[in-house]
Amino acid sequence: MPWSARDIPDQSGRTAVVTGANGGLGLETTRELARRGAKVVMGVRNREKADAAVVAIRAEVPDARLDLRTLDLGSLASVRAFAEAVLADHPVIDLLVNNAGVMGIPRAETSDGFEMQFGVNHLGHFALTALLWPALTAAPAARVVTVTSSGRLFGGPVDPDDPHLTRRYDPWRSYGQSKLANLQFGMELQARAEQAGLNVSSFVADPGFAATDLQAHSYRTAGGVTQRFFYTMVGRFGATPLAGALPQLRAATDPDAKGGGLYALRFVAHGAPVRIPRGRRSNDRKARQTLWEISERETGIQFDVRNNARMAAI
Repeated sequence: MPWSARDIPDQSGRTAVVTGANGGLGLETTRELARRGAKVVMGVRNREKADAAVVAIRAEVPDARLDLRTLDLGSLASVRAFAEAVLADHPVIDLLVNNAGVMGIPRAETSDGFEMQFGVNHLGHFALTALLWPALTAAPAARVVTVTSSGRLFGGPVDPDDPHLTRRYDPWRSYGQSKLANLQFGMELQARAEQAGLNVSSFVADPGFAATDLQAHSYRTAGGVTQRFFYTMVGRFGATPLAGALPQLRAATDPDAKGGGLYALRFVAHGAPVRIPRGRRSNDRKARQTLWEISERETGIQFDVRNNARMAAI
């Protein structure tokens, strides 16, 4: 039988952290994890929208255990504050879902001067994973799920000399670069955790052509022909947000899922979530290691999986 949300096993006693938990895939992921008994820390940037999300979840899951926290992945200071507060209250984290993101927007910079898409989609999540690592390694069998997209197929590896595309910026080139970085980070995290003999597994999930607010935000922000095309097409043919969230939910909860897997909908916009081939570029260890080094340099965080994470002065 095809895997569905009904197949999520009991999550009672487990703590999950989900970024971008107030809408789209993050909201559906939070709802289903809470429905199965997990305590979910909701990392959100828009508190008003998040409050509405909590009301919507509790309308279906009255006993949902939700912990709403402010998180702006475009600010390392916010990521640090979020991680410190979460670690203080949740010393053991069983699941981290790196879900939040932006797509196809005009050039902008984070508060730390990073190109926005690379900064939010990858660097913010790299920093968050590193800072939450002590709690993840404290769990019996933690999982980290990082969300990529088919945009990774059109992105190139990060240039160490120009990671923020200052010389030649294009919204979709930047998005593709950040989504390829998500895939490479997830695979490299798995390799390093295995080498260190740790009890943390890393997965990557592709939601496929899912109808969420991501396309609408891209269209509202950029207003380009490409953005309008995707906004129109996903509205007509896209999967529901819940269907789009199934790959990350399966990666997060399926007892048979093996670390290092890439999960996606079988037919891009529909079908069951299945493990798919990762692709040649995800297996390029040198490129993955280079990305790791760039990420440490840019964030100022030395992410040593054996000795947790050490943050340099910025």
